[in-house]
Amino acid sequence: MKGEYVNSPFFVMRNLRFSDMLQIKEVTFVKSITSVKHRPKPLLPEFSFAGRSNVGKSSLINCLLNRNRLAKVSKSPGKTQTLNYFLVNQQFFLVDLPGYGFARVPPAEQNRWKRMIENYLINNKSLCMLYVLVDALVGPKKNDFQLFEWLQFEEIPYQLILTKTDRIGRQKQQQRAVELRQLLNLNNVDSRVILFSSKTKAGRQELLNHMAECLTICKTYKDAFF
Repeated sequence: MKGEYVNSPFFVMRNLRFSDMLQIKEVTFVKSITSVKHRPKPLLPEFSFAGRSNVGKSSLINCLLNRNRLAKVSKSPGKTQTLNYFLVNQQFFLVDLPGYGFARVPPAEQNRWKRMIENYLINNKSLCMLYVLVDALVGPKKNDFQLFEWLQFEEIPYQLILTKTDRIGRQKQQQRAVELRQLLNLNNVDSRVILFSSKTKAGRQELLNHMAECLTICKTYKDAFF
């Protein structure tokens, strides 16, 4: 059985002290890589962001880090084609993963991205959490469900985020979150869905708090077992 603390679909957050509200003070772009063997040193905790092309991933990252043009936003899906590392507060890495599901990308290139992402996620002891983004307006697609199934099979920790929530009403947001939990059989009390809008910054603080919790748990795990 794989590690129950870090390599499980969801972290148990209850009864744990975590650091004060995470504040983004310093952000530096480090490098873009196409192979995990080129990961930056030293190894630090990593938070990764994945989602379908045009799900609003770059906008979310810019909003989260309070930077306007750190992650390149493009109207053309499939812009991100590498693993992009950002060093935050000299404390952890934020990793922007290539978007998936863009039909105009040749199948061979899509398979290359798929292998690159899988190699990155499997046996990555530095991974604190993978955030999977789903467009609140269109909902999850086949590619999303394939990713969820694979993540659960590999016992890789992930957290769902609904993006672009400003495009739908609050009632529809909650309805979409409930539907997503039901579709994925997410009945655990800690398997929340974060509702996020890059335009209104709704959900930004919740996401930062979640990352702060994960950082503490990652540190607790590593101190105890490494």
